Amino acid sequence: MRCLVTGASGHLGSHLVERLLREGAQVFALVRPDSDLWRLAGVLDRVELIRADLSDIKRAQSSITEAKPEATFHLAWRGVTSGFKNDAEQITLNVAGSLELFETVKAAGCKLWVGVGSQAEYGAHNKILTEETPIHPSTAYGVAKLCVGLLTKKLCELSGIRFLWLRLLAIYGPKDDERHLIPSVIRRLLAGECPRLTSGEQKWDYLYVRDAADAIYRAAATTGAHGVFNLSSGEARTIRKLVEQIRNIIDPTLPLAFGEIPTPADQIMHLQADISKLREATGWTPQTNLEEGLRQTIAWNRKAAEVAKL
Repeated sequence: MRCLVTGASGHLGSHLVERLLREGAQVFALVRPDSDLWRLAGVLDRVELIRADLSDIKRAQSSITEAKPEATFHLAWRGVTSGFKNDAEQITLNVAGSLELFETVKAAGCKLWVGVGSQAEYGAHNKILTEETPIHPSTAYGVAKLCVGLLTKKLCELSGIRFLWLRLLAIYGPKDDERHLIPSVIRRLLAGECPRLTSGEQKWDYLYVRDAADAIYRAAATTGAHGVFNLSSGEARTIRKLVEQIRNIIDPTLPLAFGEIPTPADQIMHLQADISKLREATGWTPQTNLEEGLRQTIAWNRKAAEVAKL
């Protein structure tokens, strides 16, 4: 299968590229002109790069036309960190760019559109999410994701293209952004530092990144699967227990500073999804339990920290 992956140099995107390559797919990776491709270092000789920003898809139009992707996996997004969740460019850049991308791949003959959405589309419900949970996004990021999902769904219906939209909750694993909670805690503990944390009462659902990539592939490979699916592990635990588990794997004697950071007023305290719809449609189920996933993530971060010292 000829596959176009946008956001291919990102955390999840790089693992999806690796998963597709293992299945024998021909992968075209759409990356920003200034992207650091370190996450793709091990597979660069097996992918064809297309350099363009989501805001300037015209730059990539001829390359995408020549690639003739049968399937498009759309992961690229500008402004995913918390500081940009209500930036106006969530709408003006991401929505417009995604729609231009869709029209470009449609013209190139694409037959499958796979978009990665977000739990932010639901808003703050603080309960187990299902695909039937009312949609009330509270950030521009959530609104933009929802808009792209709804608009590309209708465009797929009008064009005879199979549509998949996977609303992702939270992922972790090797090659994650070190500013995120799990790698940040790991790096501090490996350095012998005491992480400053909230009280840790939040109950969140984390999915190992390679399982997330496998779910996306499995959904795409299942011809009868279409529509919107939640993507998570289906299980949740408190941040306190999660951080304590990380600490205990590294060194049970290390201190943890719970409560030194106030919990944000808009913090989602219960983030968890029911994944039965995805399981029933594709047969997919997470293969990596949290203990093993954390051990692999810690091992990767320990090696990365050692390399950084050289």
